[in-house]
Amino acid sequence: MKIAKFSILLLVLYIFPVAFSQLRVGFYSQSCPDAEIIVQNLVRERFGRDPSITAALTRMHFHDCFVQGCDASLLIDPTTTQPSPEKTAGPNGGVRGFELIDEIKTALEAQCPSKVSCSDIVTLATRDSVFLGGGPSYVVPTGRRDGFVSNSEDAEGILPGPGLPVPDMLTFFGNKGMDVFDAVALLGAHTVGIGSCGNFVDRLTNFQGTGQPDPTMDPGLAGRLRNTCSAGGSQFAALDQSTPFAPFSFDNLFFTQIRERKGVLLLDHLLATHPSTSDVVFQYAVNNELFKRQFAIAMVKMGSVDVLTGLAGEIRTNCRAFN
Repeated sequence: MKIAKFSILLLVLYIFPVAFSQLRVGFYSQSCPDAEIIVQNLVRERFGRDPSITAALTRMHFHDCFVQGCDASLLIDPTTTQPSPEKTAGPNGGVRGFELIDEIKTALEAQCPSKVSCSDIVTLATRDSVFLGGGPSYVVPTGRRDGFVSNSEDAEGILPGPGLPVPDMLTFFGNKGMDVFDAVALLGAHTVGIGSCGNFVDRLTNFQGTGQPDPTMDPGLAGRLRNTCSAGGSQFAALDQSTPFAPFSFDNLFFTQIRERKGVLLLDHLLATHPSTSDVVFQYAVNNELFKRQFAIAMVKMGSVDVLTGLAGEIRTNCRAFN
């Protein structure tokens, strides 16, 4: 297993070397030897109570890294002098899991003060939650530092919406150094995701202003979702409808589902039908190990986006506030 984990990292270092020049595996081996164990134990405790934390942390990591780099700027709380940090932006309204990051940070500060960055905590906690949810086991390089800037306008209009056209989605990921295999794999995290009805209700009743449901959605799925989104419904639905009894199981059945016109979000549906992505969706649908391997590679890539290292940034003592 150790060989497999490091082979993933070595492959990523080979194809994407520059971003990793200041990060390294085992960065805290001297300054805080138990750092990764502390993170792992607290994530495991939370997962035991709430398996949905895998989806929450994966989304948090994604939303942080793709705005202005993996710098924990998403964690900053509003203040009188900084009333609109990234956390308050519309696309970040449903991001959660901040209290777990706080819990981990408190434990690490007690063990080794001012050594482990909040951005590394998010990266490590996400990795551990993915594995606990049934996803791949992989190593991540560490050594990130926390940023000094957090503005809501940086997130508005940048993060992809649920109806983003596939070419625009590929451009979005491409601008961060990721290819189609990375993009589709990362969106495969929807296998453990939950979506609010507001993100897809138009597909159920008034698709593109027609007053009719989306004709490309499986009618059975559309009917179930209408019940979910009705006045007496939960107003939230699992994005992977293939495993209703295990909604937080990290597997490739999501890709099988979207190929059967059972994608809840329009973007997920389009992944399976657009010529730029349909073949990749097929490959992941028929090969769970391929999906998990590529997901691990893409997650390590994502964790390297515009990181601060060395003397840049800071190590926050409270993840919700600049020092």
